[in-house]
Amino acid sequence: MSATLSRAVRIDAHGGPEKLQLVEVTVGDPGPGEIRIRHKAVGLNYIDVYQRAGLYALPMPLQLGMEASGVIDAVGEGVTHLQVGDRAAYASQPPGSYCEVRVMPAKCVCKLPDAISFETGAAMMLKGLTVQYLLKGTQPQGGLKTGDFVLFHAAAGGVGLIACQWARAMGLQLIGTAGSDAKCALAKENGAAFTINYAKEDFVTRVKEITGGAGVKVVYDSVGKDTFLKSLDCVQPFGLVANFGNASGKVEPLDLGLLAAKGSLYVSRPTLFTHIATRERTQAMADDLFGMVTSGKVKIAIDQTFPLAEVAEAHRSLEARKTTGCTILTL
Repeated sequence: MSATLSRAVRIDAHGGPEKLQLVEVTVGDPGPGEIRIRHKAVGLNYIDVYQRAGLYALPMPLQLGMEASGVIDAVGEGVTHLQVGDRAAYASQPPGSYCEVRVMPAKCVCKLPDAISFETGAAMMLKGLTVQYLLKGTQPQGGLKTGDFVLFHAAAGGVGLIACQWARAMGLQLIGTAGSDAKCALAKENGAAFTINYAKEDFVTRVKEITGGAGVKVVYDSVGKDTFLKSLDCVQPFGLVANFGNASGKVEPLDLGLLAAKGSLYVSRPTLFTHIATRERTQAMADDLFGMVTSGKVKIAIDQTFPLAEVAEAHRSLEARKTTGCTILTL
């Protein structure tokens, strides 16, 4: 085997989209437990923004990107679940998917079913696996049953639209929040039982109205600072608030006494990468996701596509909340 050249997007310092540089890098051979993959499409996620801006500080220089799809180009020693020529997709650490070719750990890379396109594969892995661990693995006491109410913030985003569909398939009544009537309509089309335009309505008041005063069993909150404390007011006693992102900024330190006062509540700060820490867990979660997509119960909406060279514009659109569904970079 031999080294190959690849275009890649890198930053040398934290900051705005202007820090994103398109460079040429040399990619070597995979070592033990690694694969080399030639990408067909790359997914864009809000975690990329956090890493670029420094909310999640990482060593420099940093090649960004957490998910992609492509074809396996080379396989390192000890890798048995993938072969050269396999179609594959992943959501994985360390970052580095904003490129044409990369070497990376094999454990979170999964064979992509033939029925799923490279574009869909790149768009769905991080967001779809996030929904999988939220709805299936981050549940309130007693679990979730048919007819239960859940509140999902940013319901018209990439994660949100998948969650709307998956919740409907589980028989849940998902209440989705979004910042415009158009985004609320999109969430409704994708399976939200109810929607709340937070630009026009107080979502706590509407949640209480929708649930007859009872509140929801769980709130899934990726917005963070602007919504977290009010999310606590939306749940039933013994309910759960799962904060899995910080689109509006980091949640302030929490007075635990609030959880007692508001009904013996539970709070969680889960991350995808804890859930996909092992090869076996990653595959099981991916199989669940692949099954939902190939069955048609979950459709992946790719609403924005940018060439790799226009990644800065893609970041600007994402941060300005101009996007819906999923965004991918093409090579």
